[in-house]
Amino acid sequence: MAVDLLAAGTGQLGLQLSTQQLERFERYMELLVDWSQRVSLTAVKDEEGIQRRHFLESAALVRVLRGHGISLEDSSLIDVGSGAGLPGIPLKIVEPSIRLTLVEAKQRKSAFLKAAVSELDLHDVEIITTRAEDAGHDEQYREAFDFAVAKALAPLRTLVELTLPFVRIGGIVIAPKGKEAETEVNAAQTALETLNGTVRSIDPIPLAQPQQYVVLIDKELPTPDGFPRRPGMPAKRPL
Repeated sequence: MAVDLLAAGTGQLGLQLSTQQLERFERYMELLVDWSQRVSLTAVKDEEGIQRRHFLESAALVRVLRGHGISLEDSSLIDVGSGAGLPGIPLKIVEPSIRLTLVEAKQRKSAFLKAAVSELDLHDVEIITTRAEDAGHDEQYREAFDFAVAKALAPLRTLVELTLPFVRIGGIVIAPKGKEAETEVNAAQTALETLNGTVRSIDPIPLAQPQQYVVLIDKELPTPDGFPRRPGMPAKRPL
C-alpha cells in the first residue's frame, strides 16, 4: 500500500487503523497531489512528506490528547482556516465519530474540501466558505464546539481570537506549532487573558520530524461579545 509509512507510524503511536481507514488516507493523498497541480493547497507535495507532515502529525494529536485523558470520540470539532483539510480530515479518518466543520474562506480550497469529503465518503462533515471572523459571530457556530483546531493559520496571539469564539465553555483549542511554540505562548498572554483562554500544556508531537509541538488551550469563560473583531483585524492588530 502507498501509505505504508503512515501505517507503520500510526502503529508506533498505538493507533490501529483499519484497511478502510488506510485506503481513505491513500485516496486523500492522491487527491492532494492531483489538486496541488492546479490549486495552491500545500507546500508539501511529495508522498513521503504528505504522510509524515500532514497525516502522521495530525494523527499524533490523538495520542497527545489521550495522554491528557481527552478523547475526540463523539465530539464536535471545527478546523479553522482548514486549507487542504489539515488536520481536520485526518482526525476525522482516525476518529470517524467526530462531527467535523471545516472553515475555509478561499473558494478554490473550499472546492477541494467539498470534493475530498465526497470522494472519501465522509459523513457528518460541514464546509463553511467564509472568514473565521464572520463565522465566529454566527449563532449556529459560536461557542458550539467541543474542540477547535487550526494549523499554520497565524501566530498564536492571532489564532486564539480566530478559534476561541467557536469553543464552548470547557472546550479546548488544539494549536499545532513549530519550534517557537513557547515563544508564541508568551507573546499571546494578553490575547489569552482578554479572550478567557488558559494554556493547559505545550506538548511535543510524537514522531514529528523536525520536532513540532501542540499547544492546548482551555476555554474557561464566554468570549467577550466584540470578538473576533472584523475581518483582517486579528492579524493586523493582534491583541
